[in-house]
Amino acid sequence: MNKSELIEKIAATAELSKADAKKALDATVNAIKDALVAGDKIQLVGFGTFAVSERPAREGINPATKQKIKIAAKKVAKFKAGAELSDAVNK
Repeated sequence: MNKSELIEKIAATAELSKADAKKALDATVNAIKDALVAGDKIQLVGFGTFAVSERPAREGINPATKQKIKIAAKKVAKFKAGAELSDAVNK
């Protein structure tokens, strides 16, 4: 499902116009993004948790040249599915 299909599904389910559904989806995505950038964790009970995790700097190997390279530390967004979502997917 892509973004436009998701907007159509939201509009149909919530009885909204597609424009209102798009505004709601965009606002939700932006709120989640802003919270993660600020270092917050978002917990949606029954759905899951969005959080930021830090990967430490490490040494890797360039597969083409077999030379050792340094991989910089970075932050990554993570999602952990909640129990209800996991159960729904595994039915």
